[in-house]
Amino acid sequence: MGRLGKITRRSLLIGSAAIAGGVAFGIWWYRNPADNPLLERLGEGEAAITPHVKIDSENITLITPRADLGQGAYAVQAALIAEELDVTLDQVTVTPGTPSLAYINDVALAEALPLAATSEGALASGGRLFASIYAKAIGAQITGGSSTVPDAYEKLRMAGAVARATLLEAAAMKSGHDLAQLKTDAGKVILPDGSALTYQELAPIAATIEPVTDIRLKPESEWKLLGKEMRRLDIVAKSTGTLNYGIDMRMDGMVYATVRTNPHLGGAVRGFDAERAEKMPGVLKIAPVTGGAGVVADNTWRAFRAAAEIEFDWAPGPYPPDSAGMWKEIESSFTSSRRETPRFRDDGDVEVALAEGNVVEAEYRTPFLAHAPLEPMNATVLFKDGKLDVWTGTQIPLFMIGNIERFHGIAAENIRVHDQYTGGSFGRRLEDDFVHQAIEVALAMEGTPVKMTWTREEDMTHDFPRTLQMARGRGAFRDGKVTAYDLSIASMSTTVSQAARINQIFFGPDIVMVAGAWDQPYSIPNYRVTGYRAPPMVPVSSWRSVGASGNGFLHDCFLDELIYAAGADPLAERIRLCWHEPSRKVLEAVGEMSDWGSDPGPNRGRGVAFCLSFGVPVAEVVEVTATGRGIRIDKVFVAAEVGKVLDPVNFDNQVKGGVVWGLGHAMNCELTYENGAPTQTNFHAYEGMRLYQCPEIVVRGLENGKHVRGIGEPPVPPAAPALANAIFAATGKRIRELPLARHIDFV
Repeated sequence: MGRLGKITRRSLLIGSAAIAGGVAFGIWWYRNPADNPLLERLGEGEAAITPHVKIDSENITLITPRADLGQGAYAVQAALIAEELDVTLDQVTVTPGTPSLAYINDVALAEALPLAATSEGALASGGRLFASIYAKAIGAQITGGSSTVPDAYEKLRMAGAVARATLLEAAAMKSGHDLAQLKTDAGKVILPDGSALTYQELAPIAATIEPVTDIRLKPESEWKLLGKEMRRLDIVAKSTGTLNYGIDMRMDGMVYATVRTNPHLGGAVRGFDAERAEKMPGVLKIAPVTGGAGVVADNTWRAFRAAAEIEFDWAPGPYPPDSAGMWKEIESSFTSSRRETPRFRDDGDVEVALAEGNVVEAEYRTPFLAHAPLEPMNATVLFKDGKLDVWTGTQIPLFMIGNIERFHGIAAENIRVHDQYTGGSFGRRLEDDFVHQAIEVALAMEGTPVKMTWTREEDMTHDFPRTLQMARGRGAFRDGKVTAYDLSIASMSTTVSQAARINQIFFGPDIVMVAGAWDQPYSIPNYRVTGYRAPPMVPVSSWRSVGASGNGFLHDCFLDELIYAAGADPLAERIRLCWHEPSRKVLEAVGEMSDWGSDPGPNRGRGVAFCLSFGVPVAEVVEVTATGRGIRIDKVFVAAEVGKVLDPVNFDNQVKGGVVWGLGHAMNCELTYENGAPTQTNFHAYEGMRLYQCPEIVVRGLENGKHVRGIGEPPVPPAAPALANAIFAATGKRIRELPLARHIDFV
């Protein structure tokens, strides 16, 4: 990108330009800039002008506000700033900063709008602008929706560029040289004679001058970090077991807690008997919490053991007590016109095309799925002198503060949230239920820091899972081509369920229910996708790739079934139907990578699947072998279009991780309910892909698109259908229900 020209002062988030001892820089885009959070707690010798780069006499600190959940968010944000600031990553300290309106996510909420990612017109642009304005209005400092890179790509680069330009101005003032004679390198301003001034020694001068906003972003040809292989900031600590997660929190005088609450989510507790627990070694307190009780002890294990001894009288939850009853509710939604959501895809005349063609009908299902991160939910809380500090991993820090104020009556100005490294989330940390339990316990232990940790069983049975889904497909073909496609999807509304828990009123159509289905770039002449909203049952939440995670299976597998019935080649017909050039190139690339069309050999099969989600077209080919003991997954090929691959190493890892996540859940995982609670209580009953089952995964990142996109979630939706389609190719068995292990064995 070339010169951006003069940025108005109102577009630059400005605190004070005359604080001695250091300087901090950052960019904000709105006309009414938020306050700079760095000004609130300045230490001696520190200074802050704007919110993304802080420099004092010792350190260069980069503020990377999107949560790091294992996806490398801190590293990519730091690289975006460092590229334009002209520093190396080993020269900086990285921190998520304090929650603030200065760190609003401008793009995440656009996923909830009825706008296809391929839409580029004025209406689409206006809708996305509205989403960014609404995000600021409600305090949407969110990590999710694969939005970290799209949101930060220009914003953080500009923050670094403004900082660099201002430091150059400070160096000109200090040295007496013209700006044209100065250059920067690795955190220093280089003078004409070869001597250098460090950014740290220039910070006090930079703090006294107006930020220089007439900036030029580096063209790609000058990039030193972006687009190159980088070592993630956390990789050494994670590899050596020295990285501290939220669960590793330690404080002087800290006590340890756990909770047990009603496994029938939404059900009350009629009462409990804690007499035996109170007498157990190390137990300090039994504290009632909403829906159950908390145990405080001198270590976590003793808290766990005591909690297991409490006898509870649980009230039932407000939903059918077993999976069969829930499926009946889903199925009944198809016959209720009140539950039909607006149709965003209704091309041609499906009914006429069905009457004139060869018809295929099928029903598909996807189950409830738990998030099940390796690090169970936990939070450390200290309530002292009317102030509340919370240390935890979260994707919604500002929403969390608002909920704490609402639920516990503590003013927002007295709440501080300290975001921690998180050992997995997959959407679970978009919820804050566990934090409120920790707060309830801490309020009963005022003045003492309390670390509350869930048992694995509590984590599994109190998850807000991915919703179950049922899809009914009807399609037609003529002359070897797909001519009609009609898919109806019934599920609960993740959007409505989740919005209520962060005190947001959801209005408008629920596009998430049909995401990854209605918005696929196929020009089928008669093409209809309809969503049916089932009544609320188990509270549900976002799960890695959200609506597209299940809809990718429902939509693509039925399309594959239609194509086979038509006698067409599965890849060639998808390419023929695809009108979107970047998506078509992804399909073509995965075909070339996998040598599609060649003979895979006896008892072997290839399956292809495609899904465009979060603006990212992804195509995957899975190769399997049908052995005497079951299906072996041999190899997976993945092509994805993200506009720019900013870190090839992390890109490769993210794609492979998404594929493993998608395949493992497709093979084995589900939550089923009996007596109102999940029957899967730990990993023994919720088994992912084993290491020996993991195939070779070959990845290619394409850079043909107009926009820079994120890659954390898009590899997930095509994984399950590609595997199911491959199993059909190898065995002739069309499996229409997940998990696949219900119908076939894996080796």
